[in-house]
Amino acid sequence: MKEIVVKQLEQITNLKKEVIEKMIESPPSPELGDFAFPCFTLAKEMKKNPVQIAQELSKKIKSSEFEKVEAKGPYINFFLDKNLMANNILNDVIIKKEKYGSSDNGKGKKIVIDLSSPNIAKPFGIGHLRSTIIGSSISNIASFSGYKTIKINYLGDWGTQFGKLISGYKHFGNPRELKKNPIRHLLDVYVKVNKDAYLEQEARDWFKKLEKGDKEAVKFWKMFKKFSLEEFNHLYKLLNVKFDVISGESLYNNKMENTINLLEKKGLLEKSDGAQIVNLEKYGLGVCLIKKSDGATLYATRDLTAAIDRYNNYKFEKMIYEVGAEQKLYFRQLFKVIELLGFDWAEKCVHIEHGLYLDKDGKKFATREGKTIFMEEIINETKILAEKEIKLREKLSKKELDKRALSIAIAAIIYGDLKNYRANNVVFDLNRFISFEGDSGPYLLYSYARSMSILRKAGYSRKKIAKADNISSKEKNLIMEIGKFPEVVNQAYIDLSPNLIANYTFHLAQLFSEFYHSEQVIGSDNEKLRLVLVDCFSQVLKNALNLLGIQTIEKM
Repeated sequence: MKEIVVKQLEQITNLKKEVIEKMIESPPSPELGDFAFPCFTLAKEMKKNPVQIAQELSKKIKSSEFEKVEAKGPYINFFLDKNLMANNILNDVIIKKEKYGSSDNGKGKKIVIDLSSPNIAKPFGIGHLRSTIIGSSISNIASFSGYKTIKINYLGDWGTQFGKLISGYKHFGNPRELKKNPIRHLLDVYVKVNKDAYLEQEARDWFKKLEKGDKEAVKFWKMFKKFSLEEFNHLYKLLNVKFDVISGESLYNNKMENTINLLEKKGLLEKSDGAQIVNLEKYGLGVCLIKKSDGATLYATRDLTAAIDRYNNYKFEKMIYEVGAEQKLYFRQLFKVIELLGFDWAEKCVHIEHGLYLDKDGKKFATREGKTIFMEEIINETKILAEKEIKLREKLSKKELDKRALSIAIAAIIYGDLKNYRANNVVFDLNRFISFEGDSGPYLLYSYARSMSILRKAGYSRKKIAKADNISSKEKNLIMEIGKFPEVVNQAYIDLSPNLIANYTFHLAQLFSEFYHSEQVIGSDNEKLRLVLVDCFSQVLKNALNLLGIQTIEKM
């Protein structure tokens, strides 16, 4: 409904639509209207006091869409016709359904998102979770905004660590243990080889063999990759995350010479202690290492090659790297080198950083008693907590309990992260995440299930409303919040911040709870309207949760 106010102000001021949209505020209390417009900005242009400007402009606004428009100090306060507003918003949701809140802003444009990117032959740990669910949610928001998104899982499947793994497996590997529990066994092998200094040169030699295509080295590498992908895909299925492209650093092993030649042609390469670098000191970015003194390539070499390849393939509007904040300098270096190579699309590359997971004591959530944390252990632990909560409420079959507990566990983990601004550190507290009350994923699932229960009990079938009359304050608050959803989605895309969607869902659920506890739905004089309102609430909550990557459940 904000666009109604914007349209009126466009007609009576010289301000552009984009400026007006940013200036409009939500008053601190309903007594001051639904929207407010401050007149301070107009004072210099009109050479008048903001209070006088507010009084003059408010008298020029004539529209049946407002109950009233009044000046209050330097503000113009707009009071929407609540019946008309309710009618427009609710019917809009009913008509658009799962597309309500979407737009075609990105029509014809592509966005590439590099996310998750775990390392082959290493556990999918807690550290990879943030990149996976934040990146996936940003992709959902971009798609909902009309963009064609390409989600790339760029695996860490190349580098000197594979020389260590091959050397380690030949010395410490056990085929039976590898088959039984591949990732744990490979982790054990990796730890052992790193403790043995005598194997360091042997590990380097094995990686050189791998880079040159040695058959035995490639055989081991393919085996490690196969086992890793099987485990990763199992976890992605649990998290409801899918990718458009699964590739890895190895894809560019035979293409990196082209990048190095281009760097030389542009006069960007320098030698430093036998290594090849791009000196970025004059930009305050240090040096970007391209090739080690022993000839081995690095992340930057492969990432530069990958970036050029992606632009050639997709001609993207934006390429987003969802990677931890500790890599901020590295990506600034990467984007600067792309710019220095003469590619004007360098400005379309964006690093979306995330903070760390912290344990309850505020320390980095990395180890428990010196052991690596496996993501599947976290999911299972959360699922057990969910089962305990469910058992307190109702008795279910083992199959239904397992299914429902898993849905709640995944919702708890995803929402527990996404409700926070992505760049902030997050305290990973499973007991708080799994709570069925307060600001949590299970609470939102419960709110959705409650609304569906009301509709089932009433035997409701979806329909438009002929006319909304006698809207109560609680109904109005909930309808207004439903009407804000398209604007929230748009801002979440602009800021690349899923937390705006997450915070919106919680506030929406709170308003639904207030409405539900104060207004009778089934059997009331206004039953038809209220059932439509419950229906619209459930649709918008489902749409919002889908953007976060959370699947709703009908019963809880």
